[in-house]
Amino acid sequence: MYFDVASTAPLHPVARQALTAALDEGWADPARLYRSGRQARMLLDAARETVAEVLGCRADEVSFTASGTQAVQLGVLGALTGRRRTGRHLLHSAVEHSSVLHSAERFEAEGGEVTTAPVDRLGRVSPEAFAALARPDTALAVLQSANHETGTVQPVEETAALLGEVPLLVDAAQSAGRVALPGGWSLLAASAHKWGGPAGVGVLAVRKGVRYVSPLPADERERGRVPGYVNVPAIVAAAASLRAVRAEAEAENVRLHALVERIRRQVPRLVPEVEVVGDPVHRLPHIVTFSCLYVDGEVLLSELDRAGFAVSSGSSCTSSTLTPSHVLAAMGVLTEGNVRVSLPYGTPEDAVGRFLELLPGLVAGVRAPLGLDLPAPAAADGSAELVLDMLGKRCPLPVIELAKRIGEVPVGGSVVVLADDEAARLDVPAWCEMRGQAYRGTAPAEHYGVERGTAYLVERTA
Repeated sequence: MYFDVASTAPLHPVARQALTAALDEGWADPARLYRSGRQARMLLDAARETVAEVLGCRADEVSFTASGTQAVQLGVLGALTGRRRTGRHLLHSAVEHSSVLHSAERFEAEGGEVTTAPVDRLGRVSPEAFAALARPDTALAVLQSANHETGTVQPVEETAALLGEVPLLVDAAQSAGRVALPGGWSLLAASAHKWGGPAGVGVLAVRKGVRYVSPLPADERERGRVPGYVNVPAIVAAAASLRAVRAEAEAENVRLHALVERIRRQVPRLVPEVEVVGDPVHRLPHIVTFSCLYVDGEVLLSELDRAGFAVSSGSSCTSSTLTPSHVLAAMGVLTEGNVRVSLPYGTPEDAVGRFLELLPGLVAGVRAPLGLDLPAPAAADGSAELVLDMLGKRCPLPVIELAKRIGEVPVGGSVVVLADDEAARLDVPAWCEMRGQAYRGTAPAEHYGVERGTAYLVERTA
């Protein structure tokens, strides 16, 4: 199973179809006035309109680049060049993509000043603290829409409102096409292969009124923002797939959110000494990262690969580099033994179940040579949690199973009864009252990785 769409998504079927058609119809130079050139220009203009509609901007504000990285770099350096009379100060968060960090390094090497805004342990900036770091000479602020390693969503609109006249560049590579984009941005960058379009297409949007001067030599293509010949067929495929995934996103995100929530809850229960990182609420629906203590992340990824799961690591601690993830380091969380799971559209529920079934044994196998005496796994809140799947069972069976198994958790632990018989809504609280246990209400069954029924929450108090 491929669980690494945060790196790159498989080519969407609509993108494949559009690419094939555009190779025949849009191969000519769209800058030429003969028939085939005009036809290519019509396809390019239509693609630009589609992308602008999804991003929430004007078509003439959209330019196409060779990648998302190039879009970020051109956006950062172009805005700084265009606003050099305002000042030579750049502000960005500590968890931005490396393309932002490398652009900041170049700007600083050329005499600019850079301020890095901290994040909390969940990976989010404080809008007030971020905006307070802006200065009268701040030419540009940069804040991603959502993090590529943890899925944490940033408070972009709130931050933009506090920044006032300082333009904000938003790196939307992980969220474009998947979720509604925030407002308040002045410049925005995205990458087609993250949403299922072809690789080699990035998007740079610059709002009207934002001072922008390309940091590269002049070129008449793409309104002077991006030099070089445009790949019309790939751009057409990117736009077609963007529209397609946005149409699918509302329903599919609900399902993926439940699957990720299942991983977030189950991994700490199944594997000892594990920390799930990132914001549990303000997050993308398809990304989850957890860190396993006493584990080499590269070794664990290799074991998962042999078991048939393609996942990534939020950590850079591999044989190729000894530098830990700057994102996780900025959050103050464990930087070793990281596993990032990012689910593609259409991920079956049983694939996630299989992943959770195999993971404990694989982690134990990697840890085995260390000879550690690890404690039994616990729930994320430190108390044991038992989930009883009683879907399809008529009452009193859910209550009978609850009575039989509540002794498996310690006092203070919890039992979650998943049931779709409406009688459980009365029977479970009544049983708790009779037996001296604490009924804690209900939660959406989706939080436990199932698509129907209700989760009844019981705390063992006696």
